[in-house]
Amino acid sequence: MNRNVEVKAQLTESQFEHARQMASQLASSAPQQLIQTDTFFNCSHGRLKLRQFGDGSGEIIYYQRPDAGGAKTSEYLRSPIENHAALLDVLAGSLGIRGVVRKKRILYLVQQTRIHLDEVESLGKFLELEVVLAATDSVFSGEQIIKQLLSQLGINSEQLVAGAYLDLLNIQ
Repeated sequence: MNRNVEVKAQLTESQFEHARQMASQLASSAPQQLIQTDTFFNCSHGRLKLRQFGDGSGEIIYYQRPDAGGAKTSEYLRSPIENHAALLDVLAGSLGIRGVVRKKRILYLVQQTRIHLDEVESLGKFLELEVVLAATDSVFSGEQIIKQLLSQLGINSEQLVAGAYLDLLNIQ
């Protein structure tokens, strides 16, 4: 499985704009604007979601991650899919839908880190940092990168949230 260290923070409008300006300065390329709909399915362990992009493409993502505040390690598998409508029907019929999260995302790449600035429907504005770990990278090194980027982006520990957007929507 792939691994990353990640953290999520809720932002005010001014913090969101500040984080966007800082991320733009840190990024090695222009940001990507993404529209995403994540459909989560009932799953006995971990989380399984079908992600549909605004351009019609999609991917299936399975991940395991503790629902704790602060930086946490996530193990995940991702696979692109060609027919998300058919897969949605199969998974909904066999597993049942747990909930749906819709968001607009601005994606910045800073070395091995993905900076996501998200506007989540019914929730507000958020920042996610995902430090992608190579097989030889330690979790500690990912945590250090997170700590440094949070500082550079002006995010404090009180803003960090546990869980996934799905949890924040109180969908059980």
